[in-house]
Amino acid sequence: MSELDVYARQDFGNSSGWGRRPALLIVDFSNGFHDPEKFGGGNIPAAVERTVDLLSACRRLGVPVAFTRIVYADDGADAGVFCLKAPGLTALTEDNPDSHIVPQLAPEPGEYVVAKQQPSAFFGTGLQSWLTHRGVDTIVHTGCTTSGCVRASVIDGLSLNYRNIVVTDCVGDRAIGPHEANLFDMGQKYADLMDADEVTSVLTRIAGTVRAAE
Repeated sequence: MSELDVYARQDFGNSSGWGRRPALLIVDFSNGFHDPEKFGGGNIPAAVERTVDLLSACRRLGVPVAFTRIVYADDGADAGVFCLKAPGLTALTEDNPDSHIVPQLAPEPGEYVVAKQQPSAFFGTGLQSWLTHRGVDTIVHTGCTTSGCVRASVIDGLSLNYRNIVVTDCVGDRAIGPHEANLFDMGQKYADLMDADEVTSVLTRIAGTVRAAE
């Protein structure tokens, strides 16, 4: 019996599908995580480039867009146990360009930018309130790292009863093994997996349905 057979026999890997109001979440695609000499590496640059077109499509279709950045106080007063595991993160202060979103994905007016100190986009932030105000029921996840902050955001999103879509070619990790393993695990338990072209097609259909109902 294969590993997939085990999951299927136990009834994992079902689709949670799409709701009526999706939003795009771009997790930690900042300069520091784009740079393999700092916090990046692996397939993160390729995931950033794939996200450029998806972000453009979301803007064109009127899909709400939110970004996250890891940002700590200059004196490290808000650093916690996460920074004991990865002390270099405390360098990501507001004035450090490494904490800023990469230029090719620069936020536009009206898009929400979350400053966070923990892996999840939800923990200690206003993201849930922002999503609620916009009636969002489905989160399209992109960003990095797949095994870290993306996974943490997906699990918290599921726990808050959002439907999760992880865009497989728009998430990246500094190592491919953790990237692939976590995509598999999220797909079995926490999210639906789709590539950017598939996601754009669904978003276009949803936008057309909304327009037709107005």
